[in-house]
Amino acid sequence: MSDVMDAAGLVSYSEGAVVSRTLINRDTGSVTVFSFDKGESLSEHTAPFDALVHILDGEAEITVGGVAHRVKAGQMILMPNGIPHGLKAVERFKMTLFLARASGPAKKGGKIDA
Repeated sequence: MSDVMDAAGLVSYSEGAVVSRTLINRDTGSVTVFSFDKGESLSEHTAPFDALVHILDGEAEITVGGVAHRVKAGQMILMPNGIPHGLKAVERFKMTLFLARASGPAKKGGKIDA
């Protein structure tokens, strides 16, 4: 229950594979840790909720709305709902994916207010 965790240590790399471990899965959102071997990818898609990716190790190319971003360990990127996004492992990498599901209808291209 409230244990301190090493996020990058929650999943191992596996040759030619993507590995995931879900930490929280609720109607309002989820938190999942992933590892991607070099060259593995997640094809472009859209989602009806906001997603925030925090890179824990390595480097990924994350495309949001047609714009490619190189995201490295320690960096984060927001993928707003309704906007096409995808990712590719430039080198093997680990990430935490935070999904915020809206309780009402999602707004296309919404943003998270600080």
